[in-house]
Order: sequence, then C-alpha cells, then structure tokens
Amino acid sequence: MGEAQAGPIKVLVIDDSNTIRRSAELFLRQAGFEVILAEDGFDALAKISDHQPRVIFVDIMMPRLDGYQTCALIKQNPQLKSTPVIMLSSKDGVFDRARGRLAGSDRYLTKPFTKEGLIQAVQETVNPSPPST
Repeated sequence: MGEAQAGPIKVLVIDDSNTIRRSAELFLRQAGFEVILAEDGFDALAKISDHQPRVIFVDIMMPRLDGYQTCALIKQNPQLKSTPVIMLSSKDGVFDRARGRLAGSDRYLTKPFTKEGLIQAVQETVNPSPPST
C-alpha cells in the first residue's frame, strides 16, 4: 500500500541560523523524529542522498543557494521529487508563498514556529488525512 519505513521518520532541516536548526531539532526529536541538519542548500544536497529524509524543511533566505533554488533542485531529481518540502520563512506574504509553490514546495511554515506547528506540519505531510465528509 505504501512504503513501510522502519524506525523513526527522518526529517531534514535546512537553515543557515544555528538557533533555528537547534530549535527545530529539539522539538522534532522530542516528538520521536530522527533529525538531520544542514546549514545551506549545498550542505543539504550532499546529505539528502545519504539520509533519504521523508520530509524536508527549507529556509528561504540562505546564502549561496536560497530555499527556492534548493527546493527546485530537490524536486527536479527523479528520486526526490515525491519527498515533501516545507518552506520556512519569516515572511508570510502571498508572493513568497506563490514563489515557494512555483519552486515545488508542498507547504509553507512561518517563523518563528511553535513546537506544535512544526510537528503538525510533519505529521500532516507524512500522513495526510482524507477530506472530512
């Protein structure tokens, strides 16, 4: 029916802010997820093939390779295109959300995020609930 995954769900968090990475890691580990951290898009692309995360959080504003470019590269890879990507941004504008969708993101989460918001985003992305009747 679906892919049976042994062990905890792997989540990759890509953000140039050490504080954001560590906060996300703490929240997600407390909820039982395995967390992989990357400080920019290039670092993330190197780690994705090794760790094969089920969900990827990508900060939009990063040096060298921004979140939009990182998301687009992930989605262009045939082995990764079905991996959900959730954009992280302190901006909550319509333009930013639309640009994230164009890059291929599946969701958008505004910073600062809460523990509940972060965990809910992973759970809803990995196990989408059917529409209620």
